[in-house]
Amino acid sequence: MDVWQITHVVARVVFSAFFVMSGVNHFTRTKQMAEYAKGVGNVPAASLAVLGTGVLLLAGGLRILLGYHPRIGALLLFIFLVPTAIMMHPYWKVADPMQKAGEMAQFWKNISLSGAALFIAADPNWPWPASIGNLF
Repeated sequence: MDVWQITHVVARVVFSAFFVMSGVNHFTRTKQMAEYAKGVGNVPAASLAVLGTGVLLLAGGLRILLGYHPRIGALLLFIFLVPTAIMMHPYWKVADPMQKAGEMAQFWKNISLSGAALFIAADPNWPWPASIGNLF
């Protein structure tokens, strides 16, 4: 592998690790996350929503990590990130300046990551180096 292929693999690991870890947290900390979702986002069926979004995070993150249909994985992450930013981090509704700053950072983190996910979904250089997708 050349340096760009190695860089590509490292970038996939770094990018996907956040989503895989977050997805695992959705399953191991469902109760706490559901309580937060109810309180902040007024999410109906919060436990089910946390589990469903955990599936999106794991499926999307693992697809990108492994290079197995990463475009689908990137779209799954996009589907998670944009509604979550709007529902769970509505900084424009927060009065306290410190809390508002935190929510604003989370909102824009999600929006920025959604842009990166769209970039991956649009990548014309498929198949990727060192991907399971190369085997199928």
